[in-house]
Amino acid sequence: MATKMTANKRSVKKMMALSLCAVLMTGMLAACSGKTAAPETASSGEKTGTASAEPKLEKSTLVLNWFAEPEHGGNFAAVQQGFYKDAGLDMTLTPGGPQVSSTQIVASGKADFGIANGDDILVARQEGIPIVAIAASFQKSPQVLIYHKEAGIQDFSNLNGHAVYVAPTASFWLYMKSKYELDQVKELKYTGSLVNFVNDPNALTQGYITSEPYTLEKQGVNVGTLLIADSGYNLYANVYFTTEKMIKEHPDKVKAFVEATVKGWDYYKSHAEEINPAIHEQNPDMDLDMMKYSAEKEMDLVFSGDAAEQGVGTMTKERWEEVQKQLIEVGVLKEAEPVANVFTTEFLPAK
Repeated sequence: MATKMTANKRSVKKMMALSLCAVLMTGMLAACSGKTAAPETASSGEKTGTASAEPKLEKSTLVLNWFAEPEHGGNFAAVQQGFYKDAGLDMTLTPGGPQVSSTQIVASGKADFGIANGDDILVARQEGIPIVAIAASFQKSPQVLIYHKEAGIQDFSNLNGHAVYVAPTASFWLYMKSKYELDQVKELKYTGSLVNFVNDPNALTQGYITSEPYTLEKQGVNVGTLLIADSGYNLYANVYFTTEKMIKEHPDKVKAFVEATVKGWDYYKSHAEEINPAIHEQNPDMDLDMMKYSAEKEMDLVFSGDAAEQGVGTMTKERWEEVQKQLIEVGVLKEAEPVANVFTTEFLPAK
């Protein structure tokens, strides 16, 4: 930011020179009289001494796992309410997208923190990317399979004989096909478009409980959802991570980030409509009504389960080991590594 210059620069210099002369004269007179000049007393309403400088904030960046949305509400609340600043961080939230890899960006050192799903972190570590989960904003993934209510779908075991728009290599789908013996499903590539799903009342599509159902209901399509977490594939979603190096060299910074983020989520829980306009500024394609819907749908996924007692962000060894085992069974992971290397809860606020 450009520094502003005053118009009366010469006058200021002249006044400073006169003041200096006055000070010198006062000292000389005091020396001649054998007396020490009395210190100036502060006038009414003025503080004595030098005002303490503002603490310097440390720049930091968080790479989101998608464009700004209520799934990042806790982070926007922490920015908006000054929780990151209070923790000594000048935090920048960088949007993700289909071509953005948060794991690669953080691993390269271009950002301190990122967001990814638990299975993505396990796969990244297998590929030699030394990242570590430090908090989970979602205890359950918001990912769902969406179906037309007239199709009569009751459970994951009912999918045989139906067309499913899904990413064929998605870990949850590989697990689901194996567990429920889905060998008679017509797999169709998921592209993000809902047109073909809408036109086929017998079809299902992958999506998120926080977004697609809202869009479909607005179009008058009567849909139901199956939460992926209820299939048995219950990973942590929207997991905050950093590098092993950051944890080793800057643990205080990691702790400051985690604690401020948890504080942000606690605030967003009761003040979502206050924070959503800030999210809308970064993602104007998502209107405020949809953001309200998304925030309402995600609350149980963020604050339920272990988070109900242990607080937002908590994770357990058992949950990580379970997902790791499932990924090995479907061939996504080759071998298990100690999950103590994969995640840590040491930076979460004590409960």
